[in-house]
Amino acid sequence: MFDLGHARSFVAVAEELHFGRAAARLNLTQSPLSRQIQMLEQTLGVTLLERSTRAVRLTPAGRTFLAEAYRVFAAAENAERVTRRTARGESGTVRLGFTAASAYRLLPRLVTHLRERLPEIDLALEEMVSGEQIQALEGNRIDLGLLRPSPGLTDGATVATPLARERLILAVPQGHRLAAGRAPILRDLDGEAFITWSPRGGRYFIDLLDALFEGSGVHPRVVQRVNQVHAMLALVGTGLGVALVPEGVRSIRITNVVLRPIRLPSGARPELLLASRRDNPNPCLVTVREVIEGAF
Repeated sequence: MFDLGHARSFVAVAEELHFGRAAARLNLTQSPLSRQIQMLEQTLGVTLLERSTRAVRLTPAGRTFLAEAYRVFAAAENAERVTRRTARGESGTVRLGFTAASAYRLLPRLVTHLRERLPEIDLALEEMVSGEQIQALEGNRIDLGLLRPSPGLTDGATVATPLARERLILAVPQGHRLAAGRAPILRDLDGEAFITWSPRGGRYFIDLLDALFEGSGVHPRVVQRVNQVHAMLALVGTGLGVALVPEGVRSIRITNVVLRPIRLPSGARPELLLASRRDNPNPCLVTVREVIEGAF
């Protein structure tokens, strides 16, 4: 393997085509420079330069080696740059879990912002319900989670920051009595066929809605429970019932579904958290968290 220092000396001579100017550029005298070129040629077993009293010329082998030397130095400089940026948390990969509801509005904005601010950090995205994200954080299968408040976040080993609060809106089948006219109120849902979350995927929403209905004396009739909001909207579109869903779903279109504002208490706004483990060793994590929290 040739010496990189000798290769740099060769590049200086090849660019200057003059030992004196190359030596001055490298802060050397001509004699040590000539020895370095000779040692490089001996290592490679080829002649790189044709020397005369009047001129220095590159041999065909010298021209080839010069092109390859440029590539080697560019790769070395890039390796140095990437390594330093990785150590500073500016380059690498962050594995991000997210809930389905966050993908409609917040996640696209978040990904776009990160790509603009931290273009050398790759995001590996995986959709999970909140409980699955907590388990993935504990098992170091994801670095960050966009999830709902959950009991598993209170163990002290996880940092969870409130990121957003979102209104709930009413999803009703087209042609339903609440699909037009005055703005619906919570009392309109009393006895209404209602589609809601299952305990597996939406414990947070179940607790939030139960408290909302109990506090208002409203008792909708639950006809179906599902894990994901897009499945909920699809069932609303069949006419099976109505549902309260995060406002972010306005960005998608579901056939035969009408989305309407509904007057609710101010506390009935689902919260989305940004969570990570305190002991996560990923050097990018602190940088990504700071950028996300600063923007959202």
